[in-house]
Amino acid sequence: MQELGRLEDLPEDYRAELTAQNLVPLWPSLRTVLPPVKPAIKTQPICWPYQAMRPLLLKAGDLTPIEKAERRVLVLANPGHGLEKMQASSTIYLGMQLLLPGEWAPAHRHTPNAVRMIVEGSGAYTTVGGEKCLMERGDLILTPTGLWHEHGHDGDKPVVWLDVLDLPMIYYMEASYVAEGQAQTVTDEFTDQAYLRGGVVPSPVFVRSEQNFPMLRYPWLEVRTALEILARVQPDMEAVQVTYINPETGADSLKILGLSALMLRPGETLSLPTRSTAMVFHQIEGSACVSLQGHQFNLSEADTCCVPGYTPITLKNQSADQPAFVFIADDAPLQKKLGVYEVRS
Repeated sequence: MQELGRLEDLPEDYRAELTAQNLVPLWPSLRTVLPPVKPAIKTQPICWPYQAMRPLLLKAGDLTPIEKAERRVLVLANPGHGLEKMQASSTIYLGMQLLLPGEWAPAHRHTPNAVRMIVEGSGAYTTVGGEKCLMERGDLILTPTGLWHEHGHDGDKPVVWLDVLDLPMIYYMEASYVAEGQAQTVTDEFTDQAYLRGGVVPSPVFVRSEQNFPMLRYPWLEVRTALEILARVQPDMEAVQVTYINPETGADSLKILGLSALMLRPGETLSLPTRSTAMVFHQIEGSACVSLQGHQFNLSEADTCCVPGYTPITLKNQSADQPAFVFIADDAPLQKKLGVYEVRS
């Protein structure tokens, strides 16, 4: 590839004139913004073991009352982006959130989309747009852009969940903000039960639902059952995986984030296609080994790791007699909309 001129090759007085007019020559930096063959990637492979994180999260509960925190969260930051940026990847934010018995995290709404993957405990709930969604381990709950949401806890033990947001992308677009509100009146509950069978959705005779997000809670019991049935009826299936979608349109459940659950059969090793998206892996049940270019993460239950895009990844179930279940998040829906999504052999 042709060698380009350097900034220091230009006369100093010419550079000063450019600066005075807020102008920058492209060619000295062209290979930085358009590197050959593969993007410049800041996201580093990194793992956050839950057992190391949990005591620090509980200590945060002792040190900071919910009234002083609004949302009591420890951010899973990727050092490749700088810890102060609070990014797991270029487009994905991760946080581990704690709610103690009797606490209420006040209602607000914001422009970034969020999902909650419940990690530990029971008795808590989140109310999204007036719908009360119970929180049980492994459940996935959507908090789409602009919807009011709040969290409450009627149980007697701590509840912890993993927050996944497209915050870095929305912040980069200068479109990120929050608005505070009042406690919501619950108008719906258990609406996810209307979508328990694939291919069957509510269909009012006169008025078709125009909700952008008709299903907000995806119960883990139903998702796990679907994976087990797939593994049983399609034993030759290369990857036992389901995607969280909008049940009325078949589109991804959110516009920027892609969300799925994967089952690794006992002892199974799975080589994933090399894709352009960074990926987040969160271990729901069992244990799995995530291997990539000089890194190996042995995930136990509730552990989370992030791997960069354009990287070959191998997953291995570390149990010879029990399945392993992994939650996966990426930004494939966004990349596909932009036309930059790639799968490389």
